[in-house]
Amino acid sequence: MIVLEFKAKGKTTQYAAIDEAIKTAQFIRNKCIRHWMEHQGVGQKDLYRLSTALRAEFFFVKTLNSSACQASVERAYSSIARFYNNCKKAVPGKKGYPRFKKNCRSVEYKTSGWKLSQTRKQVTFNDKKGIGRLKLKGTWDLNYYQLEQIKRVRIVRRADGYYVQFLIKTDKTETLEPTGNTVGLDVGLKEFYTDSKGETQVNPRFYRVGEKRMKFHQRRVSRKNKGSANRKKAINKLSRTHLKISRQRQEHAKRVARYVIQSNDLVAYEDLRIKNLVKNNCLAKSINDAGWYQFRRWLEYFGIKFGRISVAVNPAYTSQKCSSCGTLVKKSLSTRTHVCRCGEVLDRDQNAAINILKEALSTTGHVGTWVLDPNASGDLASTVLGASLKSQAGSRNEESHVL
Repeated sequence: MIVLEFKAKGKTTQYAAIDEAIKTAQFIRNKCIRHWMEHQGVGQKDLYRLSTALRAEFFFVKTLNSSACQASVERAYSSIARFYNNCKKAVPGKKGYPRFKKNCRSVEYKTSGWKLSQTRKQVTFNDKKGIGRLKLKGTWDLNYYQLEQIKRVRIVRRADGYYVQFLIKTDKTETLEPTGNTVGLDVGLKEFYTDSKGETQVNPRFYRVGEKRMKFHQRRVSRKNKGSANRKKAINKLSRTHLKISRQRQEHAKRVARYVIQSNDLVAYEDLRIKNLVKNNCLAKSINDAGWYQFRRWLEYFGIKFGRISVAVNPAYTSQKCSSCGTLVKKSLSTRTHVCRCGEVLDRDQNAAINILKEALSTTGHVGTWVLDPNASGDLASTVLGASLKSQAGSRNEESHVL
């Protein structure tokens, strides 16, 4: 499964109709969550029946396409199912109890409610919300795929406009010639990563670079009167700044991960728990700015696409253990050079990368744990890329046209 995204061009009235459709989808999802909270033993079929009842009771719900209503039900049930699964697995900490949505950003259609033009440059939404025909701006060619391959169509609202995403069922694997290279990666804050060969990748620090501009827009927002049109404009400019930083970080992770996967037959990296690492108040901002989790996701995705092996290993003692003799050499975060009594002197991160590679080669680790980030652009969809349509996923582009 892949997701192709286009910028949607339309009139102001069409954008207002999209906003109304998104609000309706949010209404259905919240009603399903409320119904589940108030009744025991509620399943997905019960939520489908609730959607039918809402269409009969509320006219604005009936004007939304029935497949879009079903997709909203699936969004609600996927959050419920995820909560139950976390409880069964005894996941430590919060289990992800379903919450009401306050600011949805997308509405999803299944195989009905939309129609592509013959040139595949326009899409028409034919429900009663009044969205109508939208022009599609982008470099992707939808003529390459059959209409039967398009399983979902999603409209996403962002700070810089509206986007249309197409979920396409296709096998997008490529075969590369073996390189004979293996590499271990140790991510860090000073350098984005250091590999087992001693090569490093610069950490771009997009958030730190754009922080000054972001604070400027934040001050502009705080000076405007609440509820005024000028405040809305200031909030939009602040949101655009955040969106730009997010896109920069994601594109950087894509490019670097693609290069690493294509250059090596096996890539080993640490199985880090970012959620736990960001609890450190001194380093949380820098860790989030580095984007380690996005980098790992793209490593695993491109590993599957190009038939490479990506292995996540336990990070315990990889920085402390000597890569030459195996002796534990305790060192603080400020100690950047590994010096062992056996005579081995290496950069701390390179020593850790060598240990990570050795661990991957000596054990199977766990290979291919690719999942989608719930914090990706747009709201959560009712489909998982590479899984059944009943699963839950985040909406995002699988590829970038600049790669």
